[in-house]
Formats: sequence, structure tokens, C-alpha cells
Amino acid sequence: MLADLARNWWLMVLRGVFAVLFGLLAFFWPGITLLTLVLLWGAYALLDGIFALVAAVKKTDPRTPTWALVLEGIAGIVAAVLAVVWPDITALVLVYLIAAWAIVTGVLEIVAAIRLRREIPGEWLLGLSGVLSLLFGLYVAVFPGAGALAIVWIIGAYAIFFGILLIALGFRLRGFLHETDARPGRPEQPGFQQHPASGPPR
Repeated sequence: MLADLARNWWLMVLRGVFAVLFGLLAFFWPGITLLTLVLLWGAYALLDGIFALVAAVKKTDPRTPTWALVLEGIAGIVAAVLAVVWPDITALVLVYLIAAWAIVTGVLEIVAAIRLRREIPGEWLLGLSGVLSLLFGLYVAVFPGAGALAIVWIIGAYAIFFGILLIALGFRLRGFLHETDARPGRPEQPGFQQHPASGPPR
């Protein structure tokens, strides 16, 4: 599982970059409405879900469980489709939709972090991003009527911190991959295997 995550570190970084960009838009787009924000979030959730599914498909070790990534990807895509193609949905229902997506994402990332706790020292970044998603989803679900402006700021702050954690984890995985490649005694790549000497010709 760790090897597959490390090889696809750039997908984690891209997810983080899109989350940060979405959060910055939420903060600095003057006069943004809650409905516009949720539609932007729908676009972000769609991209995030696609990246999660790509990471699951790109695995090379058949023993690597991918159900968490697949579920996370499906949850993002379904939530995005509902937000974009259901124009008559109320803002309150849209807020609950974001909350449900954040809770599902948080739980799945916490599960993945627990599975990685003995394999990589940076698993706490994934666990922390999962806890952040879970707390954000619960807060929005419990206080959906906190006010449009407050919800916009909360969603923006969550996206920025969530994205930063994913970017940090992605580069930690990249460093782990480079350390693994640089270890002495690493098996030769196929096609470049050296055969033991057979002795001097007779």
C-alpha cells in the first residue's frame, strides 16, 4: 500500500493544490454567494474524486487494498454531480451535502492513516487531514444555519488547511520514494540483471 501511495505522490499534491485554490477563492472572491461557493466546491469534489479513483486504478501491488480510495472517489463524484445537476436544491441541503462528503472523506482517511502507521512516519498528516474533515463535517451538520458568510469562511478555512496537509503528505511520500530508490542492495530492474561470473574460459 505504501509503495503505491509513494509512486502516486503527485496525485496527493494535486488534490492539495486544488483544495487550497478552492479555499482561497472562498475567502477572496468579493461578494461570493453560498450557492456559487457550493458549485465551486462541486467542481473541486469532482476533481478530488477523480484523482482518488486514478490512484486506486494505478496501483501495482495486487495486495494493496483500494476500497477506501474507491469509496472516497465515488463519494466525491456523487456529491459533485448532485451539487451541479440539482439546480433547485436549497442552500441548506447543499450545506448538508458538503457535511456528509466531509464526514465520509474524514473517516476513510483516518482508516488509511491507521493502516499506514507502521509504514511511514508521516501517516499523522493523513490522519490529521481526516480528523479535520470529520470535525468540519460534524460542525456544519450541527450548525447549518450559522449564517452564509460564516459558512463560506469555515468552508474556505477548512479547504486551505486540508490542502496544505495533503501537499505536505504528498512531498513526504515523494521523499520516502527517493530514499527507497537510493538504498544500497536494491534489486536490479528487469532487463538489467547481472549474471554471476561463470569463471575463466577453459
